[in-house]
Order: sequence, then structure tokens, then C-alpha cells
Amino acid sequence: MNRCRSFLCLAFVLALGLGITLASAQDQQTFTYQPVVGQPGKDVVWVPTPEELVEKMLDLAKVTPQDFVIDLGSGDGRTVIAAAKRGARALGIEYNPDMVELSRLNAAQAGVSERAQFIKADLFESDFSQASVITMFLLPDINMRLRPKLLSLKPGTRVVSNSFTMEDWEPDDRITVEGSCTSWCTAYLWIVPAKVEGKWNLPQGEMTLQQAFQMISGTMHKDGRSIPLRGRLRGEEITFTAGDAEYIGRVNGDHISLRLKNASGAAELIASRERP
Repeated sequence: MNRCRSFLCLAFVLALGLGITLASAQDQQTFTYQPVVGQPGKDVVWVPTPEELVEKMLDLAKVTPQDFVIDLGSGDGRTVIAAAKRGARALGIEYNPDMVELSRLNAAQAGVSERAQFIKADLFESDFSQASVITMFLLPDINMRLRPKLLSLKPGTRVVSNSFTMEDWEPDDRITVEGSCTSWCTAYLWIVPAKVEGKWNLPQGEMTLQQAFQMISGTMHKDGRSIPLRGRLRGEEITFTAGDAEYIGRVNGDHISLRLKNASGAAELIASRERP
């Protein structure tokens, strides 16, 4: 094949690029979908999270550029776009295909399309195990249906919900926007706790832990004594007291690295979980 003259090639490339640009602009002009507050969806009606609370939810989760944020029921994309503007990678899962298309256009207009992605999918059939932050504005019964899946996420994953709780899974933190926000103004944060229930061996004895979400209780057995213990988890971080001793540490699967502090001083120790 003969090479085309450089001028003709350049003209062809410019025309092709112009055609793509015009087509993209035309697509944006012809897409006129406008969501209506209260419109029905698959599981919930659409009510957008106030912009002020979107930012506070991301603040509560301490979102950074190192995070991967997944918004469950992403609507018009505002939470995903706000996370992307902070430098995070973000994904919106939305069942309404028109909302998905609207979100993509909104992300393009905000200049964050590379970091803000949207898919049309069912929440209950989706995999969001790679998220470091989950955001959502769903109804209480949907939260409860999702709760087992959320609790199975990697310890330390932050979950933020607009307005609705997880019943007896108490939040680790909460925030309310006052003043400019008039409705749907409270957000709740949960940090997925490590799983620590069971019997653990220590250099000076053993301990048995019971767990109710992030709260722990149990008994430490040493020197022929049984000492009640009580504490909590924050992701992989664990703190508890047993008698006059305070324990602070980090869970890593079947091992806990602990620092013991009491009136006699401090010591480092490792607890190992017994497996059947």
C-alpha cells in the first residue's frame, strides 16, 4: 500500500478526531434524563444525599488517594465523584441504567472519569470485597441484608451510612451536619472488626474471647486465677483490660501482637489462637 501524503493523513486524523468529539458532544446533548426525588428503584426510592453530608461521610471515613471507595446504590454519582475529587479510586453500583449513564456524564463534566467508574448491577450479586471504604444511603432492612457481607470484608474496611443504622451493630462514630442541611443529615461509621472469638494461648497462660461485633469480653487464665477481661476492636486494632493490666495490640489472623502495661511495667507478647 502506498503511503499517503503527510498533509492528507493529517487532515484525515483531524477530521476523525473532530468527528469523535462532535459525536461525544452530541451524545451528551441528546441524553436528557432527569431523575426525580422519590422515584422508585429496585430496592429503594431515590433520594440524593445532601452535598454537605457527602463530604462529611468521606471525612468520617478519612478517605485518601490510597482508598478504593464503593458506593452502594450510587444514584446520580455524587458520592463517587466527590471521592474521586479527593484522589481516590471510586466505583458506583447502581441498578438503574439511566442513572448509570447520568453518573458517567456527571463524572466526565467533573473531570474525574479516570477515577470514577459506574456499573449497572444488583447490590446483592456484586463483589465489593476490594473496597477499603463502603458508602451507602439505603433502608434499614437493606442494611441488615447486606450486614453479613459487610462483616466479612477485610478488617479495617470503613462503612459509612447516611441516616440508617445496623441495629445492634453499634457505630464506631457518627456525625451530624447542622445549619445548611435540613434532612438526612446524620452519617454513621463502622469499622469492620477482625474475628477474634476463641481460645488463645499466651506465654503466661491462656485467654478465651467472646465477640459481639467490635465489642469483646472473656476470661484470662494465669497463675491458677481466672480474670475477667473486656475491650473492643477497631479493625485489626485490639484493646482490653484484665484486672489491673491493659493490653493494646494488633490482630493478624491467628496471632495477636500485644503490649501489656500494668503497675509493674510493660511487656511485649504474642497470643496464638487454638484451632480444632
